[in-house]
Amino acid sequence: MDALLECEHDIAERIYTSVATLLNLEVDLIFFDTTSTYFETEDEDQGDDGFRRFGHSKDARDDLPQVVIGMAVTREGIPIRVWSFPGNSSDQVLIRAVKDGLRAWRISRVVWVVDRGFASDENRRYLQRAGGHYIMGEKLRRVSDNLEALSRPGRYAKIKGNLQVKEVWVGDGEARRRFIVCKNPEEAKRDAAKRVKALERIDKALAAIARKRTKDDRRDAEGALLAHPTLGRYLHRKGGRLQVNRAKIKDEERLDGKFLLSCSDDTLSAEDVALGYKSLLEVERGWRYFKHVLDVRPVYHRKEERIRSHVLLCWLGLLLVRVVELEAKDTWRNIRDEMSKLHLGSFAGPAGKVVQRTELTVRQKELLKALKIKEPPRFLGITTAEDA
Repeated sequence: MDALLECEHDIAERIYTSVATLLNLEVDLIFFDTTSTYFETEDEDQGDDGFRRFGHSKDARDDLPQVVIGMAVTREGIPIRVWSFPGNSSDQVLIRAVKDGLRAWRISRVVWVVDRGFASDENRRYLQRAGGHYIMGEKLRRVSDNLEALSRPGRYAKIKGNLQVKEVWVGDGEARRRFIVCKNPEEAKRDAAKRVKALERIDKALAAIARKRTKDDRRDAEGALLAHPTLGRYLHRKGGRLQVNRAKIKDEERLDGKFLLSCSDDTLSAEDVALGYKSLLEVERGWRYFKHVLDVRPVYHRKEERIRSHVLLCWLGLLLVRVVELEAKDTWRNIRDEMSKLHLGSFAGPAGKVVQRTELTVRQKELLKALKIKEPPRFLGITTAEDA
């Protein structure tokens, strides 16, 4: 594992070159996202350079130390690189280290696709260095430019599926930014239905608070309701009483079914931007494979270099899975289940011993052909009684 880590950069670049040639990859969009994996220990590593640290856990385990893992994926879902960072690393700064890490590969034109966790002016400027571009998810609330983009009038154009898009420009001169407002009517209905249920819960909670006997009990219950992560957003205090914030509800209604993107590349159409961002799901699928197919956790290593090597090995496994899926045009589960039907049998008798595989099914033959793998020989060993 130590030897693997020593040549990590060389391995990553050679694998990228080989896979790009094999699959004729278009590396014009690079999707980047992070996840975390935790360790079953109560104590984080000591010192400023500690690797297993407490931080925001994407597994909802803030009580355990963790490391942060970043992955860059092509539009075909091929993971071209993986990185490991200390567990207290912020998404806001990681994207710059990742961009620098791919600089030596001399990829001609790259549009970075990242979610709203990476949204900042500094990251936008950094991603545009050396002719780069970005498609970035943006926050829907509390950011002036974003709120202005969402409030601009205009017609939506229907594109793939239920998705509708509207292009908006905000600002002047060098500060001028391009936004794509995206709306899904079906998602809007679901958002509205969720809000109705939330308001029903609030009404019941407020009625229960009103029935409490003491002022202290009512105050404590109101504080707990106001701090609720879902219900609290629809409440405010007015005249000393906790009430439903009708203005907030109207604001939320205007956001139903919407998500907001910004893009620095004017050559990409609004449709290309929206569909490109939707492909960020490929990274999320990669994380599911990472955690549930390749079992990145539990990690039994303590030293930083061993943890990094462990993550690298999981990345190589994920790379193999995705290449096989693309070449065979099937899911890894189906491929694995089909090939697991191939068995090797050993048969012994008075005349000798024979080792042979089972007959290949039609689907197994198709898979081997698609993956350019020769069919294994029918007989792997024949031993006569005389030879024995």
